[in-house]
Amino acid sequence: MALVLTLIAVLAAGVLAYVNQVTKGPIEANKQKTLAEGINSVLGGAQADVQKTDTLKDANENDVVIYVTNQGVAVKATDPNGFGGPLTVLVGFDEAGTIKGYTVLEHAETPGLGAKASFWFQEGQKGNIIGLNPGEKELTVSKDGGQVDAITASTITSRAFLRAVNSAFHAYVSAPASADAESGATAQQHAATPQTEVTDTIN
Repeated sequence: MALVLTLIAVLAAGVLAYVNQVTKGPIEANKQKTLAEGINSVLGGAQADVQKTDTLKDANENDVVIYVTNQGVAVKATDPNGFGGPLTVLVGFDEAGTIKGYTVLEHAETPGLGAKASFWFQEGQKGNIIGLNPGEKELTVSKDGGQVDAITASTITSRAFLRAVNSAFHAYVSAPASADAESGATAQQHAATPQTEVTDTIN
């Protein structure tokens, strides 16, 4: 019996390793395609060629990746404290640090609730952040005294989303790659405001 169980475990492990190897390539290719499409989207829809990347650590030691392109700068940032887990966004900025566009790359939020972050903060929507500059005022939900309407019944997700956007901005204005892009943001706009952690019991 022990031998049979051992053989089954070895075979199962072998099958899992094989499946992982076979699917690893396509999964990575799909992620790269999604990222490339996201960069084009947040920078206005034009074909953007990445010329340089830079990776920094935010206050919580999460990676923030800056993509300098021929169409502008896009930044990928993650907040680990979404309602369902980490939430990763890609944000495009103009030379003054104003948000040109965003897309949610990864999330584990509740369908119909927190998952609305993909469109809730887009231009023309209730929580619109397009055209705002986090350097002028840190983006926070109206429930915390900010200027952004949270997703209905998803305050935790909304806070995580805005923290990720703020992290993206702070990385954008402080990274060497951003300087190479000749950002025209003023010192006042570049001032980083310490992020505060606020807990909530309703999502």
